[in-house]
Amino acid sequence: MAHFAKVVNGTVEQIIVADSEFFNTFTDDSPGEWIQTSYNTYGGTHKLGDTPLRKNYAGVGDIYDPVRDAFYAQKPYPSWTLDEDSCLWYAPVDYPDDSKMYGWNEEAQQWEINS
Repeated sequence: MAHFAKVVNGTVEQIIVADSEFFNTFTDDSPGEWIQTSYNTYGGTHKLGDTPLRKNYAGVGDIYDPVRDAFYAQKPYPSWTLDEDSCLWYAPVDYPDDSKMYGWNEEAQQWEINS
């Protein structure tokens, strides 16, 4: 079984699990296209050591970029940048390396401890 994302105007609208042969007979007259995605791919790495597919597993609302041939999340904050190798978003300040939970404060441009 494989995972496929329905992409309309660059945005993932649906994910299905189906045999690859399913698309040999499946008819979908709605706008968009079905693009295979890998459940085990994250940040350009396949969790099981296989070849990664399209940088990240697609999620509903994610972006599909045909130039990068990659799925990635919507930009979470204006200050964050997309890493071209992993297609993951990164804050301008590294996440603290301790056991506490933080949330990003865009106005202050810093991580703040969640209360």
